[in-house]
Amino acid sequence: MTTWDPSKPILEIENLSISFATRLRDIPAVMDFSCTVMAGEAMGLVGESGCGKSTVALAVMRDLGRNGRITGGAIRFKGQDITHMSEAELRKLRGSEIAMIYQEPMASLNPAMRIGDQLAEVPMIHRNMPKAEALALARQIVADVRLPDPDRILNAYPHQLSGGQQQRIVIAMALMAKPALLILDEPTTALDVTVEAGIVDLVKDLGEKYGTSLLFISHNLGLILDVCDRLCVMYSGEAVETGNVAEVFDHMRHPYTQALFRSIPLPGADKTTRPLVAIPGNFPLPHERPKGCNFGPRCAYFQAGRCDAADIPMTDVPDAHRHETRCLRWAEIDWAAPPAAAVQAEAIETGPVVIRASDLRKYYEVTSGAFGGGAKRVVKANETLSFEAREGETLAIVGESGCGKSTLAKVLLGLETATSGDLTLMNEAIQSKPVQARGAETVGRLQMVFQNPFDTLNPSMTVGRQIIRALEIFGEGADDAAREARMLELLDLVKLPRAFADRMPRQLSGGQKQRVGIARAFAGGAKVVVADEPVSALDVSVQAAVTDLLMDIQRKNKTTLLFISHDLSIVRYLSDRVMVMYLGHVVELGTTDQVFAPPYHPYTEALLSAVPIADTRVEKRRIVLDGDIPSAMNPPPGCPFQTRCRWKSDVPGALCETTLPPMRVLENGHQIKCHLAEDILARMTPVITLAAE
Repeated sequence: MTTWDPSKPILEIENLSISFATRLRDIPAVMDFSCTVMAGEAMGLVGESGCGKSTVALAVMRDLGRNGRITGGAIRFKGQDITHMSEAELRKLRGSEIAMIYQEPMASLNPAMRIGDQLAEVPMIHRNMPKAEALALARQIVADVRLPDPDRILNAYPHQLSGGQQQRIVIAMALMAKPALLILDEPTTALDVTVEAGIVDLVKDLGEKYGTSLLFISHNLGLILDVCDRLCVMYSGEAVETGNVAEVFDHMRHPYTQALFRSIPLPGADKTTRPLVAIPGNFPLPHERPKGCNFGPRCAYFQAGRCDAADIPMTDVPDAHRHETRCLRWAEIDWAAPPAAAVQAEAIETGPVVIRASDLRKYYEVTSGAFGGGAKRVVKANETLSFEAREGETLAIVGESGCGKSTLAKVLLGLETATSGDLTLMNEAIQSKPVQARGAETVGRLQMVFQNPFDTLNPSMTVGRQIIRALEIFGEGADDAAREARMLELLDLVKLPRAFADRMPRQLSGGQKQRVGIARAFAGGAKVVVADEPVSALDVSVQAAVTDLLMDIQRKNKTTLLFISHDLSIVRYLSDRVMVMYLGHVVELGTTDQVFAPPYHPYTEALLSAVPIADTRVEKRRIVLDGDIPSAMNPPPGCPFQTRCRWKSDVPGALCETTLPPMRVLENGHQIKCHLAEDILARMTPVITLAAE
């Protein structure tokens, strides 16, 4: 490779256009895209699904597949144009100079090879390093990515590691050849917020340690603020705004960037007084882009005859460093003006208790041995859960993977029966009734909205038929005509056009599919809806619309909503009360204001600290949890959180290691399961504060 001047961009993408060939037509995925990454800089790439973020990353790797091709522009890495390199030249570049980390770590790991061998392969192939030296380097980098007991990790297979550990190994693998540019494509989407915080800190530290430049792809603006120096906002295959992160966050100059920020729950958003503002309309398909500004049909500042007259170039924003926008009207818009007042809603008055759990336990018996003939062991998935949920109330259930949230949902829905304890739905005991033993009325009262809208609809049935099928099962409607009319009313309820009744699921976007799932959940007159991460698979702009829809339906029907989530920003926005779970236990329970303000359970404190917030005014104390959540098959003695708790030394003796703390009731019914003394709890300071304006 020719000599490169480090004062020049390490990566320069200029007027890049990419198309994918299909049987019908060429699909223009990316058009006239430009961005630069300087040496040691972290560049964030943000935008909704389908905007072209990952396509740009794959183009930099020259890995667009058989039907993808670069139709225009240049990609220069260290001054050399990658688009004209031969396969032999690219092989030298990939892995050694440019490395990529994908969203799903197991897709990058060979399940049949030990971790040490997989890591050692990289420098052996790219740098002809002897195996003993490569294994020594692997051990050093495993320690660098903060994995405990490197020797055990190197000798393990991928399936023996947790998701967070697998992602750290993939990062270690990318760093084995000390690349100059590291591309990260949604590297934390599948991880818990606490694990995500550790990975984010790790990426930043390693970038500084090795001087690696980063291209960080994410739809999470809070993460971009935590990790990146600069960002590029993409919409429908184009860059629409680029600049310094703080500059764009505080002085955005494109309507799409502004609309994104208005659709995410920042501090101060409130479901009744300051509801989120969803972006109207839908993302255009690549072959159906409008003339002129791609964002025009959804833009509050659109001017016919001007914004749709011709292609719009990127223009410099004066008095700012490398800040550009693709908007003709940016200088005319009053960016400080508040959004048009969203319709304020009435607060819901909660009614009587609808669900009550008392000392609820769910244990699973598992057998060891290849054929299940070994000793029996018990998995304590839920341990002495006690809580209530009232009519019209939103109770959020939060915690890391493996804490027992989904097991509780299965027991509620009758997919599992409780091991012991009491569970009542409208005064009917249901803890021992599997779903097949429950009547249609009981099943109809308690419904679920699932995390992934793509997997919950029958691909061979129209939308209308799927809703009518649910009505038939619940015995709703006297005849076909009545059920047809009710199906159309349900489409109205979830704000979908009635014409969608004749559409197939493949013709719907992710947000529209989730709306169909919600309509189906309410087909039986649901009084309680268990929503299991219902917006985590959706873009932020669609999240706002679906969240608003759930709140709207709740107000009309006085539905009780059990909202399972790891996204504490959404939880803060829409929940009335919050239940924090850890290793099968409820460790904190209270109103949203109580749980989000000190005193905290030490675990809640760490959860709040880990939440990425897209607001430059927010100051956070950083508390990164060490280690992974212990196994429910072999929980630690005493307090379940004691193996990761930073406050343990403030409790005298070995109380945390030997005795399970009782659930204590603090002020106004706020409950915490912790041994910390009252005076220590009183001294706790807020994790999240807003800096003075």
